[in-house]
Formats: sequence, structure tokens, C-alpha cells
Amino acid sequence: MLGNTARGEEREIAIDLANLVMGLSLAAAPWMLGFSAYEPAALSAVFIGDAIAIVAVLALVSFAAWQEWLNLCLGISAGVAPWIAGFSETTNATYGHVLVGVIVAAMAALDLTMLYLRPAPMD
Repeated sequence: MLGNTARGEEREIAIDLANLVMGLSLAAAPWMLGFSAYEPAALSAVFIGDAIAIVAVLALVSFAAWQEWLNLCLGISAGVAPWIAGFSETTNATYGHVLVGVIVAAMAALDLTMLYLRPAPMD
């Protein structure tokens, strides 16, 4: 049973590291994808990307379920931001937000599934 727990924790760490990379990628996307001049898209990418990265670091330091719920919400926010903030016509910004949003939301959902479906330890 200990082996399963260790593998589960390794998966959670891998997911948190991937979320960190996704957050930093979204924060850097305005310059990497060339939409830094379009302020609504750039601000959205930087703020949401930084928030994802900060939550991922917090999860790496000390895991709590609320962090995954917050990353799920941030992932969904990134995915819908182009339409909510009105920059969906900016193709690179839309693709960057949607791609990162889907990945972060999916990884947070996977982490939450592993958390809530993990068998209880046997005494």
C-alpha cells in the first residue's frame, strides 16, 4: 500500500510541476506569441499565468485540496478569458489562453480525482 501512496504523491508532484510550467508559459505568452501590444490579452495572460504558477508552488510546498480547486477555476478562467475580456479575435492570445486553460483544468481535475478516489489507508 505504501508503494501506491508514494506513486500517487509522485503523480501529484508531477502535476504541480506541470501546472507551474503552464502558468509561467501563459505569463510569458504575450512576448513569446507576439501579443504583448494588445493590453487586455497581455494582462490576462500575465495575471492568470502568475496565479496558476503561484498556486502550483504553494501545492508543491504544502499540498491542500483547495489549491487544486483554485487551479481548476484558474484553468477554466484562462480558457474563457478571450471571450469574457473581448480579445478572442487575437488568435495567438486565444490559442495560448485556451490551450493552457484546458491543460491546467484537466490536470487539476485529475489531481482532484486522485485525491478523492484514493482508497483510505488500512490500519
